[in-house]
Amino acid sequence: MSEYYKTINRMINVLMDYFVLNISWMVVYNLSHHAFYPWMPDKSPLNLILILNLLWLLASNVVGLYRHSQRGPLLVKPIKTLILYIFLTCYVLIVINNEEIYHIDKESLFYATTLFGCLLWLGKYCLYKTAGSSLMIYGETRKAIMLTEGKNGMDFYNRFEKEMIGYELLGLFDDTKPAAEGFVYLGKIDACMTYVIEHKVDEIFCALDPTKRSTLESLIKEAGRNMVRFRLVPQHFDYLQILLPDSLIKGNALSLRYEPLENIFNRIAKRIFDLIFSLLVIVLVLSWLFPIIYILIKMESPGPVFFVQPRSGRDNTTFSCFKFRSMRVNAHADHLQATKDDSRITRIGAFLRKTSLDEMPQFFNVLLGDMSVVGPRPHMLKHTEEYANLIDHFMVRHFIKPGITGWAQINGLRGETKLLDAMRARVEADIWYMQNWSFDLDLKIIFSTFFKTIKGDKYAF
Repeated sequence: MSEYYKTINRMINVLMDYFVLNISWMVVYNLSHHAFYPWMPDKSPLNLILILNLLWLLASNVVGLYRHSQRGPLLVKPIKTLILYIFLTCYVLIVINNEEIYHIDKESLFYATTLFGCLLWLGKYCLYKTAGSSLMIYGETRKAIMLTEGKNGMDFYNRFEKEMIGYELLGLFDDTKPAAEGFVYLGKIDACMTYVIEHKVDEIFCALDPTKRSTLESLIKEAGRNMVRFRLVPQHFDYLQILLPDSLIKGNALSLRYEPLENIFNRIAKRIFDLIFSLLVIVLVLSWLFPIIYILIKMESPGPVFFVQPRSGRDNTTFSCFKFRSMRVNAHADHLQATKDDSRITRIGAFLRKTSLDEMPQFFNVLLGDMSVVGPRPHMLKHTEEYANLIDHFMVRHFIKPGITGWAQINGLRGETKLLDAMRARVEADIWYMQNWSFDLDLKIIFSTFFKTIKGDKYAF
């Protein structure tokens, strides 16, 4: 199950369990008192509810009920958690405290835990049965294929169809057609990338023997070049699962890299920050800065105030990137990179580029959702096409939204790239950011960009 679906499932499970827990105790408590109990005048019921929730929190953490790496039958961990919870509840409410403190007798305790157990089982069962078809909750499915070889690949294929929510498994590629029935056979391994491109496959799950190093390296490069995530299915997954962090485990497969922004909650937090930050900049800064820059640009050279150019965005989708025009109108703007002492750059344009003020309109791109405040810088379409064929993993940087500023920019990896090594270093910095993203890192990049803007960046021209 992908990180997104696992996180959503975990959230739903937690909310559902605490809901049925509290409902069970409130129903039994009120029935035992023959009326809806006046909660506010007497605080003891509230104290009881708090203790019962804390005990469930303790039991679920001890058993590991909500961990992403759950394995085994559906109800094993819930039953273990329920047994531990009942033991803790009886110990706290009967052994440590007498019944008079919380006004709960042994009979009510039995009814409440029994009702909770039944509702817990019913909730887990319903969630399990409806999870695969609840696409309104889980979002759009991702197309996937498998590269298999031998029994390990066949076993994973069967598990995939049963357990991997949010994926549409199109079929498998294998150099030997499986004799068993029930498999959608798509062809031999060397034909898989053609199929991936034609059918716009999102992810490849590879269960090939690790000794086929050259084949694996070639497939990984091709997958990265075509914006397809590549997952490895190791032969000894159960052992590796103990050694590796959950962040690298996707179902029963391993990711090639850790990407914090694959987590839906991290993406939501980043998006909320982008919206708030971009609105503040537009209202508090651009509202008075724009008229000044408008007049200065118009005074120096004829043409539009904004320079709008197609750029490569997330998943290599094209979007219109906004900038203040810093050059005289020319026919080479969409394919010729700016160079030091470029004759096309105007005097006000040189100042805008030196202070990065020419990028300010991109906060509208952030508001529209095409960009983020922090991320890899978006490239011209021509450069994306060129570098994708020259630099390994170049397209990987497009797994996340491009940014107004980024880790590469604050480390001097910006401006003209005369040598291929300069672009490789920029790509490495972008991928490092993608693998090490955190809210603190974004703030660090923003503050560093602000100070460089005030001081003037020698790499900006």
